[in-house]
Amino acid sequence: MKNLLLWYPKCSTCQKAKKWLKANNISFEERNIVEQTPSKEEFEKWIKQTGLEIKKFFNTSGLKYKELALKEKLPTMSNEKKIELLASNGMLIKRPLFINDKVILVGFKEKEWRENI
Repeated sequence: MKNLLLWYPKCSTCQKAKKWLKANNISFEERNIVEQTPSKEEFEKWIKQTGLEIKKFFNTSGLKYKELALKEKLPTMSNEKKIELLASNGMLIKRPLFINDKVILVGFKEKEWRENI
């Protein structure tokens, strides 16, 4: 698998991540997380691969997350329902996501990216 950047063009953090990748000569394909929302199967694979709890994939500061009152609802939801929710709306997903065969990074923290890409 090539390097894949799942991002939202209007997101300033995503823009920083893209700029960082280019500045470090890291080639990547980009995918708009809202127009091409990851599937349930992709999330299942990524969650298993990272070992992260599903909540880490949610954009907890996003308007959609707050609008759906997910802070209150997520703790009682099944993992299957959480994954279905993520796959239903790109605005619920923490972004950017950087994915290749070796690593999946959720959100942009320059130090973490520098150490893992």
